[in-house]
Amino acid sequence: MENKLGNIFKGDKVIWMVFFFLCIISIVEVYSASSQLTYKGGSYLAPVIKHIGILVMGIFFMIITLNVGCRYFKIATPFLLIVSIATLLWVIIAGQSTNGAQRWISILGIQFQPSEIAKGTLVLATAQILSAMQTPTGADRNAFKYILIVSGIIIPLIMFENLSTAVLLAGVIFFMMIIGRVPTQQLGKLMGIAVLGIVFIFAMVMIIGTDTGNVKKENNLTERTHEAKEDKGYKVFHRFDTWKSRIMKYANNKDLRPEDIDLDKDAQTAHANIAIASSNVVGKGPGNSVERDFLSQAFSDFIYAIIIEEMGIIGAIIVAFLYIILLFRSGRIANRCENTFPAFLAMGLALLLVTQALFNMCVAVGLAPVTGQPLPLVSKGGTSTVINCIYIGAILSISRSAKKKQIENEDLRTFKLSAA
Repeated sequence: MENKLGNIFKGDKVIWMVFFFLCIISIVEVYSASSQLTYKGGSYLAPVIKHIGILVMGIFFMIITLNVGCRYFKIATPFLLIVSIATLLWVIIAGQSTNGAQRWISILGIQFQPSEIAKGTLVLATAQILSAMQTPTGADRNAFKYILIVSGIIIPLIMFENLSTAVLLAGVIFFMMIIGRVPTQQLGKLMGIAVLGIVFIFAMVMIIGTDTGNVKKENNLTERTHEAKEDKGYKVFHRFDTWKSRIMKYANNKDLRPEDIDLDKDAQTAHANIAIASSNVVGKGPGNSVERDFLSQAFSDFIYAIIIEEMGIIGAIIVAFLYIILLFRSGRIANRCENTFPAFLAMGLALLLVTQALFNMCVAVGLAPVTGQPLPLVSKGGTSTVINCIYIGAILSISRSAKKKQIENEDLRTFKLSAA
């Protein structure tokens, strides 16, 4: 029995423990936070059963991935690049819109976000470039150029509909280049260009975008409908209104008296703050959230606020600590790798998960503007949950090969000593 379980749960045991703890927290909190879905569907169990089904599917693909050798990840890179670019173009041209964001496409009745696949693909390609062009003194200068070419294709395609994902992905690639010892001079120039690019995009958003929070709902609806029909550029720039509104809300954020808060205008932020403020140290207990009934994305973007309300500050620290363990454990796995490709890939995937998690937490507690970033492996989701499980499977696969090589090296050293 132990051998059978060992054959299934291969790889780093700490990563497995972190994963299962996050899954348990996810099931409990999604069940608690899905009150609106329960009301619409008329079933208490339907939302959480669906979520468990997606987690089971994710675990299935994770187990398949962890049994795939690292060399096969390299072989899959060109194919994944083609699929990622094609689907990202597809979603821009004919994607399906949900909550004002055109991020989904549907194939054979299955709806998914191409950006989730593209993120891992770019990390995979970057790890392969850095590995192939390593020298004794660091990465070859041409590695920087090739990474920029691949990133310059994928990141802008994601940015049109999901700016926050594009920014986080760019940050992960930058950190990977630091880990991959790309020349400091090149990284410095990139930072300068990035700052200019951010200033330009910010200026465009502030000039072209409309702060919907300061426009009457009726007039705004008429105006935007008219633009959608007649303005050919609206298809590309329609997200500028949302971005400007979020920037203005965050920039104008100040302490208000409770009676001055407009719960209709700033419902998400206001109710998230109420959930956190009413949590105390130990929280209200699982299933006892009040603000879940008022937060439209309680089971997704703001699930961390519900976790704090129900599990208190202690629960919030535990969840954050799990992601930190995941990052440090992945770093230890990368340190054991003899080859640079699996090491870079493990760190890139871990950074991808942890940076998104930390950003989601910052949004929930009011330290960052509101975006559509879910909490990895915890928030209710479809594509993101399955893809994140595959990322964990890839890290576990790397931990298997790294551990195997370490044992082989130890056996070789023991053989040499005994022969001497």
